[in-house]
Amino acid sequence: MNTLEDWLSYLESLHPRGQAGIELGLERIRQVKGVLDQTQHCPVITVGGTNGKGSTCAYLENIVARAGYRVGCYTSPHLFAYNERVRINGQPASDAALCNAFSRVESARRQAGDIRLTYFEFGTLAAWEVFAAAGVEAIILEVGLGGRLDAVNVYEPDISIVTTVALDHTDWLGPDRESIGFEKAGIYRAGKPAFCADPQPPQSLLEHAAKIGADLRLIGRDFGFERALGEGNENRLQWRWWCRSKGRIIKRSLAYPGLRGPTQLFNASVALAALEALADKLPVTMQAIRPGLIETELAGRFQVVPGKPAIVLDVGHNPQAIRVLADNLASMGFFDRTHAVLGMLNDKDIEGALLPLKGKVDFWHVATLEGVRGTTAETLAAIIQRAQLGGEIVCHSSPAVAMQVAKGRAAESDRIVVFGSFYTVAGAVQSLRAKT
Repeated sequence: MNTLEDWLSYLESLHPRGQAGIELGLERIRQVKGVLDQTQHCPVITVGGTNGKGSTCAYLENIVARAGYRVGCYTSPHLFAYNERVRINGQPASDAALCNAFSRVESARRQAGDIRLTYFEFGTLAAWEVFAAAGVEAIILEVGLGGRLDAVNVYEPDISIVTTVALDHTDWLGPDRESIGFEKAGIYRAGKPAFCADPQPPQSLLEHAAKIGADLRLIGRDFGFERALGEGNENRLQWRWWCRSKGRIIKRSLAYPGLRGPTQLFNASVALAALEALADKLPVTMQAIRPGLIETELAGRFQVVPGKPAIVLDVGHNPQAIRVLADNLASMGFFDRTHAVLGMLNDKDIEGALLPLKGKVDFWHVATLEGVRGTTAETLAAIIQRAQLGGEIVCHSSPAVAMQVAKGRAAESDRIVVFGSFYTVAGAVQSLRAKT
């Protein structure tokens, strides 16, 4: 295999379930990791949760890099190119670095007895190889699914973060917040700081943390934020972060983060609290924190594209995420009409996810997503009709086509909201790029 595309095709063929295949468990990856002799040479932060993982990782990555450290960050999925998953100081890994890492993992996999790693397991091991080769000084790992049995959990974190616990991937993680909370809490470690930014953590998470002796730190009790209540412009532009640390309470007034929406204060707060807990190993200053928060960018997290009509890109795909999206849309100001470009995977609670947008969309441009997990436009249209969400519905063959039609129909005083999946946002953006 000579190219990154060759390797990615090979990874898809290696496991019977292909790229989309999910097979939880740590035994396969642990065996191959042992052959690779991967050791932890720097602080590791593991970030899990239903929503908010990507934003929290982005804040951590940007602040740590601005503090002068060489930081590796592993996230998933990607929007446009696989390289986005493996970054060093915010820059995607090169094709050459990834190919070399894949080659080492493949050799180890064969030595371990031709273990059939999943696409995600293979990629996780390779990401660590890239970071080790680059000599990074800090590593941030985003959980792919769940936590307890997710591939990244084969590594031992110095800090563990659970951002939120909500219903998603119920076929794999369980039918309710209690079962999902237990799976998320599986990334916590005995005696290590374990953060939860969900204001109503499931009892299962609390009990597991207590059982293993994790140093559990909860938002609202051990760290948090306050919005300024004053009328002055200077107050409206700032928020206050606070954290209990070494017997004292730290408070900092900060400019609002670069990522939009009120939920970002939860993500920013837990990121800052985690860095405070890691200060002995990885000290960062306010000179890194302030610009690190303000200048953090992340595609597809309530991302507003400049121009008219206004275009909002959001990868939200579960009920909690789309409730947040609906709230953020409500705070945007007045628009004559709202056009929705929607594509979703079939393992999601589609009707439950869309209910927060009832009566708030004038035109639904629903798109078919390809692959075994993709939902057809016709199925989405039937769900919208059954749920009586309102609005005119038009079916399209792909997100790119849906975006093209929505852009043609929208007036300058309208807005277009693209959401439901990483695939949907990626397809819509590709359509926009093709027109520029």
